Amino acid sequence: MSKVSFVDVTLRDGHQSLWAERMTTGMMLPVAERLDRAGFDALEIFSPSHVGKCVVELREDPFARIRLLAERIRNTPLRLNAGGLNLFGVDQPAMYQLFWNLMEANGVRETRISDSWNNPAMWKARASAARNAGVKPIINITYSISPRHTDEYYAEKTRQAARLAPYRLCLKDPGGLLTPERTRTLVPTMLAHSEGIPIEFHSHCTTGLGPLCCLDAVRLGLRIVNTAIPPLANGASLPSVFNVMKNLRARGYDHDIDEECLPPIAAHFTTIAQREGFPIGAPVEYDYAQYVHQVPGGMITNLSHQLRQVGAESRLPAALEEAVQVRADFGYPIMVTPLSQFVGSQAAINVLVGERYKQVTDQVILYALGQHGEDAVALMKPEVRDKILDRPRGRELAAVARPVLSLAEIRRDLGETISDEELLLRWLIRKEDIAAMRAMPPVLDYATDSDPLVGLIADLAHLTDAHMVQVCKPGFRLTLKKHATAA
Repeated sequence: MSKVSFVDVTLRDGHQSLWAERMTTGMMLPVAERLDRAGFDALEIFSPSHVGKCVVELREDPFARIRLLAERIRNTPLRLNAGGLNLFGVDQPAMYQLFWNLMEANGVRETRISDSWNNPAMWKARASAARNAGVKPIINITYSISPRHTDEYYAEKTRQAARLAPYRLCLKDPGGLLTPERTRTLVPTMLAHSEGIPIEFHSHCTTGLGPLCCLDAVRLGLRIVNTAIPPLANGASLPSVFNVMKNLRARGYDHDIDEECLPPIAAHFTTIAQREGFPIGAPVEYDYAQYVHQVPGGMITNLSHQLRQVGAESRLPAALEEAVQVRADFGYPIMVTPLSQFVGSQAAINVLVGERYKQVTDQVILYALGQHGEDAVALMKPEVRDKILDRPRGRELAAVARPVLSLAEIRRDLGETISDEELLLRWLIRKEDIAAMRAMPPVLDYATDSDPLVGLIADLAHLTDAHMVQVCKPGFRLTLKKHATAA
């Protein structure tokens, strides 16, 4: 019986896809040890986008999050998923290396490495930085649909990635665009050119086909799959580990997951979702339009909100239709952050203005200049690129010098005596937000009914002849009183 390994992405892609990264560290900690015992091949817990979310919105220390998880997860490798650090700007190599040094020092052992263009030069630079820090790199080969993204394209990308001798490769389908039919041609192509390096399978459920594609990928020879635990599975997230295990078992495959560990984890996050009003992932209906415009689900929500603010929400279908043309004009970039944002925002501007590229954002100008990947310069339609750059703002941005700075030079600007963690935070985030984060109390476990004390208080609260519950310990007293309701 062939065995399949599972990588869990609940604490990273699950809540990034469904809860907009609103899961706090305290929500993660109560299930950390159970996740560790479950037998996953790795636990994906972090990405660079979480840094800003933690500090600015959750008021949490992102490095403390990793440390606290690492203290409770001692047997399963902790992993993150990373492209660049500054998603809408330019990374300084010194700061990128510092990021990986800090990740390894705090407990990260593996990483999936991405580049929005599947550019081997960027793969090499990013994988080398991770490897230099002692973190095992897994190269994401990102799936997309366009006249460029053929089997021959993916055969060559697989060869290029394999030459970098990564720990593993990963067929990454962030848009959930794979179909079973395409999986049956793509997986054998990649296996034939991977030089024996193991390939993971990572596909979202955006179009409802992720679980089916996962089963076909295993049947065709892949033995490592990425899944999530409900309620943070399905929808825009990844397939449910329960569903995939059940179907693989029916097809004769085995695994090392301790299935008894998983239901309490699902119950914990379901309670949080119900209390906090967070979405609960559910299977979605097949939507062919997703394959046409390829705008990610989360970005469709943002576009709708932006159009609503200017009284043009009814123009959303036109903006999605325009995104097809803009993507072709831009050289068929893969619709992942930040490239998908450039395509979608420009499509909305074109629709609102009534003329293509009459108005453009600075980010689109920088895209045309190659700041977000030199492939854009070669692949954009020349007449479109010329129209975008032939304006005063285009010439102004083209003249801006972007020197490569040393760590010492960056320290002189941000703080000579601060820690490496503080330096990285100041490079990415405003001092005011960092100060507000530092002022918050230490992280506490998020208590649900599974906590014995919480369960006891809940039971006592339901007693009809009790009007007060009091919990006392040295230095602490909690009193809960029932109030009489009006007749």
